[in-house]
Amino acid sequence: MLTAKHGDAASPEIEDWANRIARPVDEAVKVEVYYDADSSTYVLRLAKAARVLLFRLSEAQVHTSGRESECERTLQRKIKDLWNLI
Repeated sequence: MLTAKHGDAASPEIEDWANRIARPVDEAVKVEVYYDADSSTYVLRLAKAARVLLFRLSEAQVHTSGRESECERTLQRKIKDLWNLI
């Protein structure tokens, strides 16, 4: 479980977690997170210079115990995808 909070209240904690994961992979990547209530997902915005990549984590991924490593692998893969954007 990344956070016990839900909705908008969880976004700052997820953003802190994501930036802690991203920093060792690439210092230049900045992560912002917001909650999309319509889809019940957390939208992660990865930015490096002019490159931006958006992806979502579901509430189930964020709030289910034992899925932290899945979320971390997804984030690391998306950072690498950001590197490959043209």
